[in-house]
Amino acid sequence: MARELIKWSHLPTISSLQNEMNRMLDRFFKSGDLSDFGMETGAWIPPIDLAETDEKFVIKAEIPGIDPKEIDISVKDNILLIKGEKQEEKEEKGKNYYRMERRYGGFSRSIDLPSSVDTNKVAAEYKNGVLEITLQKKEAVKPKQINVKVS
Repeated sequence: MARELIKWSHLPTISSLQNEMNRMLDRFFKSGDLSDFGMETGAWIPPIDLAETDEKFVIKAEIPGIDPKEIDISVKDNILLIKGEKQEEKEEKGKNYYRMERRYGGFSRSIDLPSSVDTNKVAAEYKNGVLEITLQKKEAVKPKQINVKVS
């Protein structure tokens, strides 16, 4: 019962896998083409932070350069929807771009909310490019402190 050994050269090597990853990342970072990575060119999704306390949920979305009047926030069926559009600055004649990395255009971000959110108590504030949305919890789900009596 002799077993044949497979030559190592027939198997993919770690260096060949690394080379393929490097080529993929080079295409991504050098060309700026996001279409291979599930994003259409021109579209963008603002990053968010989501935190919870005993009283509320706080969502912070990073959306710099947008007029707060252009931001639409709504809640429907326990889904928070943040939409807006970042307007491109006016065109300047005689200016040639060799690279343009800032994104313009519409964006939309939806966040599933837990049933413990009171959708009638939502507040939003925009400051220094960060949108902060505060969602209060329903009274029934807030923890209650029970004191123990000593006899």
